[in-house]
Amino acid sequence: MNRSIWFGLCAAVLCLHLVAAANAVSNGEEIKTKGLITGRDGDTLTLRTLESGNLTVVLTDDTKVVQPKGLLKVRKQEMAMTALMPGLKVEVEGVGDPQNRVVASVIKFSGNDLKTAQAIEAGLQPTQAAVQTNKEDIAANKVQIAGNREKIDENEQEVSKRFSDLSEYDVKYDATVYFDSGKSTISQKDKDALSKLSHDAVSLKGYIVQVKGFADSSGNAAMNQKLSMDRAQEVIAYLLQSCNVPLRHIVAPGAMGETAPAATNETTQGRSENRRVEVKVLVNRGLSAGN
Repeated sequence: MNRSIWFGLCAAVLCLHLVAAANAVSNGEEIKTKGLITGRDGDTLTLRTLESGNLTVVLTDDTKVVQPKGLLKVRKQEMAMTALMPGLKVEVEGVGDPQNRVVASVIKFSGNDLKTAQAIEAGLQPTQAAVQTNKEDIAANKVQIAGNREKIDENEQEVSKRFSDLSEYDVKYDATVYFDSGKSTISQKDKDALSKLSHDAVSLKGYIVQVKGFADSSGNAAMNQKLSMDRAQEVIAYLLQSCNVPLRHIVAPGAMGETAPAATNETTQGRSENRRVEVKVLVNRGLSAGN
């Protein structure tokens, strides 16, 4: 073999070993690192870090999710695991396990990063308040509402793309929950459908549940935005409390307002189809073959 080729192969092998060593997490090793969540599969997160590349972070019932508060960041507000979505910057503290993963004890994220994630989910930003405070100026309201609807449309695209942009997911099970006008109460029929979906999801490895709420066009855009979030939250509460779906398997809900109607808003039947929450059980395609 040519000596230069032989040296090149040796150098390549050495580099691979060095990279593997840099990315490895030793069993029992205490870890504190920062990174970007690039994927989520039920009990685990994929974290991209500057120091060690991609890390697998394991979530447990003992994992605390917190947001530092105050000027000195000494106080900490406990947060829900639903906020741990792809695209969120976090700081992770934990211990290495035998599979070279990090079992997280604490996950932190800043208020600014949380607000960014919530803005994407909520669709409406401070202009929503402007709509409500300018009620006396009809012309201004119309302009604001139109602007809000544009923002909601952009948000719908962001939420829909969030998983596909960062990872490839397959929909394994889905259900649609319908609501009466102006209400967020779940019917018994839909509760039964959610219970079945949850029961089927348990057999899947690394599943996550995505919940998106919608409203019809009755009322104003700001009210419908809030109503769609209330409906999504009601569904999540039922999944947690009555179906025993672990919180770490549910991603932050999407409040879609009037966007993406399932039917025309010009008829009673169409509006009834638009007052809904879409629930999807997702599995990363890398794991899908094994389910």
